[in-house]
This record gives sequence, structure tokens and C-alpha cells, in this order.
Amino acid sequence: MTGPRGADVTRHVVVDTDAGIDDACALLYLAGHPGVEITAVTSVAGNRPERDVARNIGCVTRLLGLAPPVARGAARPLPGAPSVPRGTHGTDGLGAPLARHGLPRPMPAVTGESATELIVRLARERPGDLDLLALGPFTNLALALRIDPALFTKYRSVVLMGGSGPYDVPGERLVRDSNIARDPAAARAVATAPRADLVMLGVDVTATVLLPTEAIAALDAAGTPVARFAAAILGAYPRLDDAPGRRGGVPLHDPLAAGILLDPSLATGTTIGPVAVLPDGPLWRARLMRTAEGLPPPFPCEPAPDTRVVTAADAGRFVRDFLHTLTQGFPLPHATDPAPPRPGGR
Repeated sequence: MTGPRGADVTRHVVVDTDAGIDDACALLYLAGHPGVEITAVTSVAGNRPERDVARNIGCVTRLLGLAPPVARGAARPLPGAPSVPRGTHGTDGLGAPLARHGLPRPMPAVTGESATELIVRLARERPGDLDLLALGPFTNLALALRIDPALFTKYRSVVLMGGSGPYDVPGERLVRDSNIARDPAAARAVATAPRADLVMLGVDVTATVLLPTEAIAALDAAGTPVARFAAAILGAYPRLDDAPGRRGGVPLHDPLAAGILLDPSLATGTTIGPVAVLPDGPLWRARLMRTAEGLPPPFPCEPAPDTRVVTAADAGRFVRDFLHTLTQGFPLPHATDPAPPRPGGR
């Protein structure tokens, strides 16, 4: 099997997403990256209600000319979740620039399975062959674990975008950990499940990896439909006032998770230990039960297997790769010979 530009496919990725702006850019990045197949996409309510999420998946896959299996997932979190605002991705989840750019948001053709069923079936049929990338609340994953408690041992790797790093970082000022806060019960189920290789990338790291504002203009100038689309939705991304280290730019939360799945060396710091889901005022965070020095906390916590938690990333190298992939990975289509939809990755 080959990927873009004739490269052998080395990563087959199942993407579970709530399809906001940065989720969409993660899909673009995966699809344009050599050797990657998007094996399936599943929807979960989060940045927007699940129906909007499914439509955004349809918008992105249509733009890419892809037709991976799409399964619709959880429309609400597990019981007990707090109410979390959905204000950072616009009224449609993609910053609402689509009408201005003439891009439709069709409901994609979906499989007869739920997201949970698809995630479980693929793991059982192809053990050790697939990677699971979770970019939204972990509701689908928690429900899948009820069917198959050993689910994560059957994926080659599981990469989660969520969490807030070590629990006692001095002077920290973190953005909201939305994927955890929207379904803390699901996050707790995921944190305590058996696994082969589970990586958690939290907002303590992703909020510091910024795409400079001038890079958005460079994407638009690249002239390809994919780069122009990325520029349109990233340009609409509201600035997050509480992002640490802000000097102007857009945080690449979900694309960085995709990048670390494809190239683990982008994670320049990791700490291994159990993760617990803890209250943070009215909301919740997933915290590594280690101090910044790697010591255990001075209080008891629920037993959990080790998670590999990313504590630092090579922001410059990733941003360069992200821009290169979105500007060079998608050549301009021939005016009279549009590329037909293709199953899987580019």
C-alpha cells in the first residue's frame, strides 16, 4: 500500500474527533503527510454538538478527496459532566468562514456502526496495526472500553489530546482542559484502562506551540484549496487570552498530537506515571501524578497503569513541518481533471 507521493504507508490512523478548527487542521496534516492512511474517522460531541461535528468531518474529507469510513459517535457525555462553554470554534465549529468561501458542510456517508463499534471492531480485526488518535472528549473511547476492556492493548499506539501535565508545576497558568472537562468520567475510564502504549499530550504543552499570524498569510498565498481552507479557519480562531507564553499566533493543539503520533521525537520531554482526573474549581483536569521533579504526590490516588505524558515539544520543528505539509503536500488540482475521492489517506 502506498501513501502520498508514492511513499509506503507506515501509519494507519483511526481519528476520534470533535472536529473543531484545530481538529480539522490535524486531519489536513495527516492526509498530506507521507506514509499516512486515515483509516477511519469517528465523531464525538465536544467543540460543537455531534451533528455539527459529523458535518465538519464531511466538509474536510470532501475537500481532501477522501472517503474513509465515518461513524457517528456520542452526542452527550457520560452522566455527571459539567457544562462547558463551546465558544472558541464559532457557530459551526470551523470558525464560520465556510459560507464566505463557498465550502459546503455535507453530512458524510456513514457506516452502519456506531463510533464505539467501529473503534472496537478495527482493533480486533487488525491488532497491532492501527494507531488511535483521540482529539475530542473521550466518551467514545470510554464506551468502547465497556465492550472491550483490553481495547488499548490492541492498538499499536494511543495518543490523547488532553490533560494538564504534572500536578504541581509552580506558577502554572493553564488554559481550560476542555477534552477532560467535557467528560471527566470518560477521562477517568481511559486513564485507568490497560494499554500497550498510551501517550497523553496536554494543554500545558499544546498552548505554547503557536502558529505565527504571518504564517496564516503564507498558507493563503500557497494557493492550494487545502492551504486556503486552513488559512480561512485558522484566521477565524479566536485568541485565547489565558494561553501562557502568548506572543501572537494560533495554538496548534490537535495538529501537535498528530505530529507526535507520527514522529515521537517531537516530544522533547516526557514523564511516565499514573494519571488522575481531579477537580479544578467547577471543572476537571487530568494530571500526571508526579511532580515536575518526577516524585509521587503527597496524597493517595487511584491506582492506574503508567501513561507517557508529554511535558515539552520541539515547537519550531513541528510548526515548520506543519506549514510544509499543508503547503507542499497538496498540489494544485488540474482544472479539468479533479481528483476523485479516495479511501484512506493521501
